[in-house]
Amino acid sequence: MEKSDKIYVAGHRGLVGSALTRKLRAEGYSRAVFRTSAELDLRRQEKVERFFQEEKPDYVFLAAARVGGILANSAFPGQFIYDNLMIQANVIECSRIHGVKKLLFLGSSCIYPRACPQPIKEEYLLTGPLEPTNESYAVSKIAGIKMCQAYRREYGCNFIAVMPTNLYGPNDNYDLEASHVLPALIRKFHEAKIRKDPFVVLWGTGTPRREFLHVDDLADACLYVMNHYDEGEILNIGSGEDLSVRELALLVRKIVGYSGEISWDETKPDGTPRKLISSDRLVQMGWTCRIGLQEGISKTYSDFLKFDVGNGSIR
Repeated sequence: MEKSDKIYVAGHRGLVGSALTRKLRAEGYSRAVFRTSAELDLRRQEKVERFFQEEKPDYVFLAAARVGGILANSAFPGQFIYDNLMIQANVIECSRIHGVKKLLFLGSSCIYPRACPQPIKEEYLLTGPLEPTNESYAVSKIAGIKMCQAYRREYGCNFIAVMPTNLYGPNDNYDLEASHVLPALIRKFHEAKIRKDPFVVLWGTGTPRREFLHVDDLADACLYVMNHYDEGEILNIGSGEDLSVRELALLVRKIVGYSGEISWDETKPDGTPRKLISSDRLVQMGWTCRIGLQEGISKTYSDFLKFDVGNGSIR
């Protein structure tokens, strides 16, 4: 990409989109284009078509999506599959029609089969059953990947797809009904500290293992991939290290400064037993992550405190 190219970041207010926006500005890309969901409903084809006709972006980062943790995925599977399918189809199709030079589609490591060999390689996609608790979301993301690949084969579009591992960082979602595990832990421990609760109840057994990547590292990787990768195969983006949810909870508790106990509600689902992806292809291309987990969580907690008024109230 040239610094003067017009770049559309779809979903610029979200966790990933805001990190991409910060990265582009830091690197001197001066013509980024944004629309809030209120200004542009990406689920509505005619609105997306009008936007692309008016703005004519050269490059697109497709980071807009409906996302959430186990609870949200389980409770709203229809919303997850509909919203994501419509967002992806409209943006990808309009990118083709209006001659976008390159599009980067953001998938997720949860698209891989539940019982994948570890670490998960890109070629394991569609080799087994999905995790039931997030099947609708995973199916929609797989459809987005396949759409990019199909458009590459039929129309010659330079559309690529990356699969990040579990993400965290500034502008995360701390709503306990919809958030992922790490921001949920930050909020639960913080509120328990403020209230001086003797213990915090967490879902599951604490035994599943998860890999985490700071979203600023993801943004750096996405920009690197956009400038160095033009193939149809998906690319994993991860840190290369995982830990148990129990170990994660202890680390977050320490960083937040909560001194109470942890009680595990084993009647609640654990989700996938382990999810560690192989980022070997990307590492061989010359990219590696830079932000360690403890440093990253500390920065994220500081960001969380900016939106907390001291009584557990979140923006």
